Amino acid sequence: MHFKLPAILAVASATVSIANPTWQAENSWIQSFEGHQAPEHTSPRPNISCFPKTPHQPPPWSPPRNKVCYVKSYNDSVSDDSTYVLNALHDCNNGGHVVFKQGLKYTIGTALDLTFLNHIDIDVQSYIQFSNDTTYWQANSFRFVFQNVTSFFKLGGNDVNIFGGGTIDGNGQIWYDLYASNIYTLRPVLFGLDGLHNSTISNLVLRYSPEYYHFIANSTNVVFDNINIAGGSKSANVAKNTDGWDTYRSSDIVIQNSHINNGDDCISFKPNSTNILIQNLFCNGSHGISVGSLGQYVGEFDIVQNIYVYNISMHNASDAARIKVWPNTPSALSGDLQGGGGSGLVQNITYDTILVDNVDYAIEVDQCYGQSNLTLCLQYPSPLTISDVLFTNFQGKTSKKYAPETSTFACSSDSACSNIVAQGIDVQSTGGERDAFCLNVDVATLDVNCTDTYKGFN
Repeated sequence: MHFKLPAILAVASATVSIANPTWQAENSWIQSFEGHQAPEHTSPRPNISCFPKTPHQPPPWSPPRNKVCYVKSYNDSVSDDSTYVLNALHDCNNGGHVVFKQGLKYTIGTALDLTFLNHIDIDVQSYIQFSNDTTYWQANSFRFVFQNVTSFFKLGGNDVNIFGGGTIDGNGQIWYDLYASNIYTLRPVLFGLDGLHNSTISNLVLRYSPEYYHFIANSTNVVFDNINIAGGSKSANVAKNTDGWDTYRSSDIVIQNSHINNGDDCISFKPNSTNILIQNLFCNGSHGISVGSLGQYVGEFDIVQNIYVYNISMHNASDAARIKVWPNTPSALSGDLQGGGGSGLVQNITYDTILVDNVDYAIEVDQCYGQSNLTLCLQYPSPLTISDVLFTNFQGKTSKKYAPETSTFACSSDSACSNIVAQGIDVQSTGGERDAFCLNVDVATLDVNCTDTYKGFN
């Protein structure tokens, strides 16, 4: 089923499709430079603006750079170019422009701590791939304190701009197959940010991440613009947990004008994510744009606050807009993902102008995440509160999975949720119904047909 997009959604889709080459075109681009090197040049730094919505603070601004460093490469897809990368970054730190030259292939086989960066532009014109040594990466990749997150490299510092139109490849297939045989495999994130401030990441093609494509931790005032994400499995083993972006202990983040084909959350706001703007995205095959999961760890107080999600085109997904909170009892979503018992708050969240196309649930508010026993969840309601949430201007059709339900609003107690509003919801199930499951919420504020039947849980 095809839907006519609102004017602004059509503009967004047209914009991002420019940076969405077909696989054949992408592979031809890589191969066309084999055997020779293109002339040296630098890419102009993109002039990024945030439109049509504006963030809490202006996008970062950087002065001109005064030095250029070209990254050397063995250019053989086998030898480790990490030393060359580090040398160039150190040489051009504090005011320089580093170029991964067009026509070269770079292989990264060493975990890189890049948290020293300061006043630097990184111009990725080329093809960069991480090595397939899963034993090395599991032992040496950088571990974050949340869930099982690790990363190939740790990017941090101040006034860093990454751009150039090149491709960064996580060599994910070997990881998809390995995880299928061992769910405790530590799969690296493609882009690990830890303490990055006043920076931009734009005009990049990201492929085959082993797990999340981005994990943004302890960072402030970072803008992502025109990022193209894709890379499913080529075997029977599914590429799992390939979130587009996860934010954690970070504020004033903008993600916009991007095209995402993945197999998990398009974007997920993890604990202590505040003042975030998401706009103009095409998401396909995902689990939606999600708050959470939250409340996973006993003794932790999780906050997600001041989030604005605008102009999203969501296709072939499990959810469009989602809030997921663990109950106040030990629960297991899977062998490597368990939790429950944490507290916190979700406040001032807006989902505005969302196109729903073959999505299982247009809206899902779930305070029983990871717990399939509804009675047990209600017996141990979450201490994490959800308040001041607005879902507005939704249109389209859901899949047949939960028909006739199109949404679910499931709070674990009558005091856990307040001021949850759904207005302008023009979403129908495959049979034309507008039903929703509603539990412990004020049905008068919901522009849906609340029922008492719960067809889907987790």
